Amino acid sequence: MTRRTSVSRAALGAFASLVTLAGASCGGDNADDGSEASGRVIHVPADEATIAAAVERAKPGDLVLIAPGTYREAIHVTTDFIVIRGEDRHTVILDGGHKLGNGLRVDADGVAIENLTVHSYTQNGVLFNGAVEEDGTVDPNTDYGLGENALIGYRASWVTAYNNGLYGIYAFAARDGRIEHSTVSGHPDSGLYVGQCQPCNVVIDDVTATHNAIGYYGTNASGGVYIVNSTFASNRLGLTPNSQQMEKLSPQAETVIAANRVLDNDDPNTPVIPKGFFGGGIAIGGGNRNIVTKNLVSGHSAFGIGILGVAEFAAENNTIEANTLRANGFDLFYAPLAAHNETLGNCFTGNTFAVSHPALIETAMRCGQASTPLTEPVPALPSAPAGVDYRTIPAPPPDGAQMPNALTAPGAPARNVFAPVDVSTLTTPSAG
Repeated sequence: MTRRTSVSRAALGAFASLVTLAGASCGGDNADDGSEASGRVIHVPADEATIAAAVERAKPGDLVLIAPGTYREAIHVTTDFIVIRGEDRHTVILDGGHKLGNGLRVDADGVAIENLTVHSYTQNGVLFNGAVEEDGTVDPNTDYGLGENALIGYRASWVTAYNNGLYGIYAFAARDGRIEHSTVSGHPDSGLYVGQCQPCNVVIDDVTATHNAIGYYGTNASGGVYIVNSTFASNRLGLTPNSQQMEKLSPQAETVIAANRVLDNDDPNTPVIPKGFFGGGIAIGGGNRNIVTKNLVSGHSAFGIGILGVAEFAAENNTIEANTLRANGFDLFYAPLAAHNETLGNCFTGNTFAVSHPALIETAMRCGQASTPLTEPVPALPSAPAGVDYRTIPAPPPDGAQMPNALTAPGAPARNVFAPVDVSTLTTPSAG
């Protein structure tokens, strides 16, 4: 993995322009980058008996192709620009037995994981980890995830991850990525996690997250994060871009959440979130300059879409626009920090909704107006029920789409996989 010197924390550029661009791409500059398929395929178990042995043998540009079977291995990937693919998404199974740590831990640039199932690991199903040096050490003085100090290039496609002990698909200190056509279920932290990156430059598209503590968790994930065309249903909390001090690069900023189905994220038969939150669809926790638009958000006991100050982080300049909300405790909700009881540039416009806090929220927090004080007391939200052991949550049904031509398609490493999403082309999902 290539590591470079830190860049400054200069402004990331006009975020609004990203929303309408399409086709731009980013990537690292490596001489031996595997940017085109080498044509070499390493078959498991025909050429190598284990996935780990095949990955160890692989060179940049190679494809590791795995036959159906159950593989009780923990895979550590340190070679850049390889592709790891199952022949069949539902019968190529990595099983941690609730004993092994990570199913697939990737500490290398440009790696793609495709068309397989990974479950029952004590930590993560698939981990893309940029917080490591080439020699495997971690420098406490490095802002991993900032600029070039990151894993550069990653992709998870047609992956099913369930009942792992932390996260399903996890990208940390990583940028220029894509997570698509995947299912994540039954995780006691979150199904999807993107954290500590600036810019992140990642698109999450056509993903289903169910029965997790949190569907998507984005701690200090800033710049070029797009979550689109996906379903977040029957979790404790649907999605939360958020700021925290426990990771570097706070505060969080600049995520677009668009054209998603966010439904019934108040399921008690889910693992408990450590801080106990329950019953929210989309929650911006102390984040800035996020855009939430064209989502269908329904069936939440606390709120459908909320902006909240958390700890020392005051949420600022977030835009909630053109969403359809129904059957939520509060459809739209704003709860600032007590020390900052103002609108702080957060605004709501063009949403279809019934109940809000503050009342008449699109008047009280109209887009384009100056920050104004709020006088309504913040109402109490529902308390969280006890929850269940994540290991007891049923596996998701094997009905996710297969990768087309998995047996014959050449390997395509994760190079130039990020392009900003043109939100103007997206539509709100139907209520049917």
